[in-house]
Amino acid sequence: MLFGKKKKEETISYDPAAMKPAIRASICTGEKVGGLLDRKTGKFTELRFLRDEKDVEAFARACGVEKVETIY
Repeated sequence: MLFGKKKKEETISYDPAAMKPAIRASICTGEKVGGLLDRKTGKFTELRFLRDEKDVEAFARACGVEKVETIY
């Protein structure tokens, strides 16, 4: 886009006491999905598909953390 507007940084709001950001990765295909993991039940809620490291870093910034745990 030549004259497009710049996208704002998206933020993901969640309760840190009840949920934590996590990345679910497939062992077979390497596909990664960013989401929130419920601390009590262990239920994973998918939020977005992550294609590369830039997407992973953007997801971590949106959640307000430096590093996101990866679960397989």
